[in-house]
Amino acid sequence: MDTIVALASAQGRAGVAIVRVSGPCAWAVCEALAGFVPPVREARLARLRDASGGLIDSGLVLCFAEGASFTGEKICEFQVHGSIAVVGALLRACLACEGVRAAEAGEFTRRAFLGGRMDLTEVEALADLIDAETEVQRRQALTVMEGSAARVIEGWREDLLQSLAMLEAALDFADEELPPDLTGHVMAPLLRVRDSLGAQIAGRKASEAVRSGFDVAIVGPVNAGKSSLLNALAGREAAITSSRAGTTRDVIEVRMEIAGLAVTLIDTAGLREAEDEIERLGIERGRARAAAADLRVYLLGAPGEVAEGVEPEDIVVLSKADLWGQPGISAATGEGIGALIGRIAGVLQQRIAHSSVFNRERHFDKLARAAEGVDAALAGLSGGVGWDLVGEDVKAAIRALDGIIGRVDVEDVLGRIFSSFCIGK
Repeated sequence: MDTIVALASAQGRAGVAIVRVSGPCAWAVCEALAGFVPPVREARLARLRDASGGLIDSGLVLCFAEGASFTGEKICEFQVHGSIAVVGALLRACLACEGVRAAEAGEFTRRAFLGGRMDLTEVEALADLIDAETEVQRRQALTVMEGSAARVIEGWREDLLQSLAMLEAALDFADEELPPDLTGHVMAPLLRVRDSLGAQIAGRKASEAVRSGFDVAIVGPVNAGKSSLLNALAGREAAITSSRAGTTRDVIEVRMEIAGLAVTLIDTAGLREAEDEIERLGIERGRARAAAADLRVYLLGAPGEVAEGVEPEDIVVLSKADLWGQPGISAATGEGIGALIGRIAGVLQQRIAHSSVFNRERHFDKLARAAEGVDAALAGLSGGVGWDLVGEDVKAAIRALDGIIGRVDVEDVLGRIFSSFCIGK
């Protein structure tokens, strides 16, 4: 492969910038700029010079050996002062070395994948870690990067291969005496895989919500204090508030973190029979957005009001409690706001308790195909279908699982995955 170079830290002015070089010429670049190659994984201070001998900067030089680096190739990293001019001069000096070119978006990570340093789920988890906004997103990404998804798949694969081995033995030694309960021995691993697959697929919504965030809609009649509550939860004036009924005409969204979870709060238009066309459209849009939300907080505008269409986990609370002298919330005084946040957090945390280790649509598409293969194999065994046909169904399930971690059928997704990375990662 070519030797590639890119800024691995953030663009722009900073205290420190890291320029990474990966490929067969990486150490030659280090020799050319620093005048020496430091011992592996031992940072050394160096005065970095360009081809004409001009001083670029003083900084640390760190080298990694082939087979023991992020990409699996020889790597050299230069840690210099984070000046835009310094970084530019350093990159030009690296690119002036023979066999070196600028890296493309995600190319370092792509080389790590192609070199067997990471599987595809770990690559995707790295992208999620870089994009993580909350503590729970960080933990989810790290769990997958540690190989949790790969271990689950390997367990399924071992069971499927066990069944496949017995099926192929039945075909190869059809004329010889076989175990009396061969069908049961084939079915047992398939049943384990089916149940485990079902549990992971059932946790889809929760795991996807951890990655992308939960939607929490604030619903209620006009002038119930929905926008005031949104502002209180967000800690800023995100929505216009007024004593005039029907101020909110459209859906207003605010992104925030609750108990380590990414949450989008949705302020909807007040529910009433509106004659104004614009307000009516806002109410309809708000109803649709609230129905699609993961959780709804229904505000009661006065004691005795009844919330309609409430689902079991939705939260119903009396608004403007300071006016009524009854338990509830008050955006004006802050009464009950902390307790409401705790209730929202409790519901959402309960939902992620059984989330899947998989978190992308691509994963669940492959899991569904694997489940179809396993179900077809079990149906074939129960229906007396030939061993060879059952074996093909098991092989289809294995291929679907291999597609998740990148063993097969990944060329169509590689471009999309790596294009989401920044240059230098």
